Order: sequence, then structure tokens, then C-alpha cells
Amino acid sequence: MNNQSNPDTFILPTTPINILIVDDFFENIRLLSTILEQNGYQTRKAISGSMALTAVEASPPSLILLDIRMPEMNGYEVCEYLKSNPKTAQIPIIFLSASEDVIDKGKAFQVGGADYITKPLYIEEVLARVKHQLTIITAQKTIDFLKAQIKELQKAIE
Repeated sequence: MNNQSNPDTFILPTTPINILIVDDFFENIRLLSTILEQNGYQTRKAISGSMALTAVEASPPSLILLDIRMPEMNGYEVCEYLKSNPKTAQIPIIFLSASEDVIDKGKAFQVGGADYITKPLYIEEVLARVKHQLTIITAQKTIDFLKAQIKELQKAIE
């Protein structure tokens, strides 16, 4: 256990929350980064799908906000690429789109998206959906940590 003085407590390893914003319109990136940074999140920015892939490879983010319609490589293609790589498959992706078309929304989830936000962006909705995905990440990390602790205890008992 991490805390020998009290076996009922444990310390969950933490990593800084880093959100990658991917959009080909700089105004959207600026708005999102301002909102998120004012609420205590670290942000990184990419203006294309290929830049996003390079940024993720260099340093995987906690979460990605990904525009669907971009030149050269659209958001669906970026998501499919990330989900096919075991190193990046677990990063949640929230799609951003001006389209309210159910086919676009369905495709976003089909390729591995965790959520979908329709533009124009509403601050409260963006923050709620980001917080929700980060809560899921924290819960999964807690589960993984506890599983490792159980294995460690089982080995000690044997």
C-alpha cells in the first residue's frame, strides 16, 4: 500500500489535466482555451488533424476536443487513427460540430467519440461535458489503481 500508517487510505497517482483543442478556426480555439483555462484546465491547440496527431504523439492529452469538418484530415479520420493505436485509444474525444444531423452524431460515436457538442458553443455545456469525461477518466484510473493494489496484496498473502 502507498500509505503504511493507515491501511484504509490510499493515494491515487495524479497527472495534470491537459486538453487538446483541435479546430481549423482560430476563433473557436481561442474561445475554448479561454473558457477552459479560466476554469483551471491546461490547454494545447492544433489547427489541423495532422497537427493534432503530432501533438498527441509528442505528449498524449487527458482529453481531446475535436472539430469534425477540417481540411485535409477530418475529425472522424483523426479519431479513427487515435482509436486504432493502443497508446492513444483510451483518450476520450469530444466532437465539436455545427451540424445537428443525427447521421453526423451517429458517425462520431461509431468511430469512437465519447461525446458530441453542437456549435455555437455554450460555456456551461462545454464545461459540463468536459467535467463529465474527466470524472470518467478519474474513476477508471481509480479502478486500475485499486486492481493493482489488490494484485499486490494477493501476492503478499501468497
